[in-house]
Amino acid sequence: MGNTSNDSGPQTQARPGRGDSDRAYHHGDLRNGLLEAARAILEEQDLSALTLRAVARRAGVSHAAPYRHFPNHEALLVELGLEGFAELRHFIVDAGKVGGPESDRIANIGAAYMRFVAKRPAVARLMFGPQLPHREKFPALTVAADAIGTEIGAALSDPNLGLAVWAAVHGLAMLVLENVIDLGQRRSGLHVLPSRSEILLRSLFATKRD
Repeated sequence: MGNTSNDSGPQTQARPGRGDSDRAYHHGDLRNGLLEAARAILEEQDLSALTLRAVARRAGVSHAAPYRHFPNHEALLVELGLEGFAELRHFIVDAGKVGGPESDRIANIGAAYMRFVAKRPAVARLMFGPQLPHREKFPALTVAADAIGTEIGAALSDPNLGLAVWAAVHGLAMLVLENVIDLGQRRSGLHVLPSRSEILLRSLFATKRD
């Protein structure tokens, strides 16, 4: 009898289908992988480049894969915004643990805010900008934004002062991101923002309050 073994000819390996890369993600990892890809696109390029198709391509999954977790483009942006607010709140909470005179605490909080902006400039624009025109449909965004002001007020033991500090540092951050003013970022990069903001905030809130 002839040899029936398959060893007599060259072996061919089947190519994985488009869905195989999706299955390569363990349960729960696909969502994280998509968000990681979205963050990278947003920071490396801009919002116009952030499409669900681009996210799928960056994550190495099929074009249909993002829809398992994000029904549309807006849902993805909302999730990125919520992530940003959570990260910013963490920065503020850590800064608020540092004691000292009021001016030092204000400066620390301002520097922390600017560290976040320097780290996630595109996400900061998304969180507060017009890219999310239907915020009223997503109450979690309002809650997350309010939490920032609450944390700053708690760190300074004065909600009104917290609101004033938030307005000051946020306004400064947006003016910098839109290149309206130059705190040295045009020459040296965004990493200079924390130290420059500390100087400005100390000057702004230097007057001793009754």
